[in-house]
Amino acid sequence: MDLLVPSLPTPIQQISDEITDKAGIRLFVKRDDLIHPFVSGNKWRKLKYNLQEAKDRGFTTLLTFGGAFSNHIYATAAAGAYLGFKTIGIVRGEDPEKRKSPTLQFCEQQGMRLHYVSREEYKLKNSPEYVDQLSRQFENSFIIPEGGTSKWALQGVREMTIEVEGQLNQKPDYYAVAAGTGGTAAGILSSGSDVLAFSSLKGGSFLKNDILDLLKGNNESGHLQLLTEYHFKGYARHTPELLDFIKKFKNKHSIQLEQVYTGKMLFGLYDLIAQGFFEKGSCVVAVHTGGLQGMLAELKFTTHVD
Repeated sequence: MDLLVPSLPTPIQQISDEITDKAGIRLFVKRDDLIHPFVSGNKWRKLKYNLQEAKDRGFTTLLTFGGAFSNHIYATAAAGAYLGFKTIGIVRGEDPEKRKSPTLQFCEQQGMRLHYVSREEYKLKNSPEYVDQLSRQFENSFIIPEGGTSKWALQGVREMTIEVEGQLNQKPDYYAVAAGTGGTAAGILSSGSDVLAFSSLKGGSFLKNDILDLLKGNNESGHLQLLTEYHFKGYARHTPELLDFIKKFKNKHSIQLEQVYTGKMLFGLYDLIAQGFFEKGSCVVAVHTGGLQGMLAELKFTTHVD
């Protein structure tokens, strides 16, 4: 597919500072934020084979799910427009009419048809009966689950681990990744790698079962450790402490993070490093899953922070 002309392999950047040096570990960031200008990070990885499946089966319409600031719905709208698919977004919450988020404005500009449902109805998104109903209602659509998380998503994410091992000439001891639906963590685990998944959701302990369900039938999956204490008051919420960390990280390492996923993941990872979680000599790869379109405006312009 023409969309799949990304910058591959994405760079892998070593991070060295007083904290990593003191811990005696090697830390790398897999820069999947640089994979594609609109379909970035894990969204490109997870959509790749979903889109190929839709094309191979002759579908002309994609239907997916997300909130008003969903990175996934943004990426699906862009990919669909590029590849000639019609796209439909089932959006959680009331129609904001004139005050649409920048994400939803972008989706409409890409030709996506937005259909708003109540939060109660949105909870049915994984119900086979509800999904079948939507597919019939909207032009026999190809359904892509929330976050792009499906068996085809895992296949795309596994390819990222192949890139990493080729770049490092070894298998990392750990991958660190932010977790929203758990699809990226499951894809990495399916390669046999160990994963530290940092939930961006308050009360995100349920993600462990969701991730393990995605791995059913995979007998070679790695070990999962789900960290649920770095949510900073909940999904899409943040604190001054988190924003300060993001600004300092950018100034020191020239890598932009955002406050919903990657900022929380790197904050949590650095906290573990400082606590002595990792054995000396460990190799850790933090996956930058993109999502920069959803970052706060104040994070776009940072000055030096001591």
